[in-house]
Amino acid sequence: MQVDPRGQRFTAAITTAVLAIVLVTGSVWLLAAQALVFAAAVAAGVRRSPYGLLYAWLIRPRLGPPPETEDSAPPRFAQAVGLVFALVGLVGYLAVGAWVGIAATALALLAAFLNAAFGLCLGCEMFLLMRRLTPAGRTP
Repeated sequence: MQVDPRGQRFTAAITTAVLAIVLVTGSVWLLAAQALVFAAAVAAGVRRSPYGLLYAWLIRPRLGPPPETEDSAPPRFAQAVGLVFALVGLVGYLAVGAWVGIAATALALLAAFLNAAFGLCLGCEMFLLMRRLTPAGRTP
């Protein structure tokens, strides 16, 4: 399945804003909501995630078709990485210590910001690197 890369940057921009608010307020509930968004993207795909649907309904009709598309597997993997960081953040805020929650949230925020601002998807790059390093991903 292919996705519009503009949608991925839109999603990253919303995620950046949400995670920045989490860092400023320490809101465990907002971090939990973002974790649910990440989980939905992993389970249903990035196009059917809450932010993906928002992009499809509100933004993409105004932009027209994308000049190019990309494989949905790397962004989906990136959402899974975001989910892991959000869950670590939740555990940190709730059980371990606020510093763990802050650190995990800040790392997720950094990754989302890089994607939103520069189109650099760290999770996507991790996916592609892992694919190249596994025997099934190598080409002769």
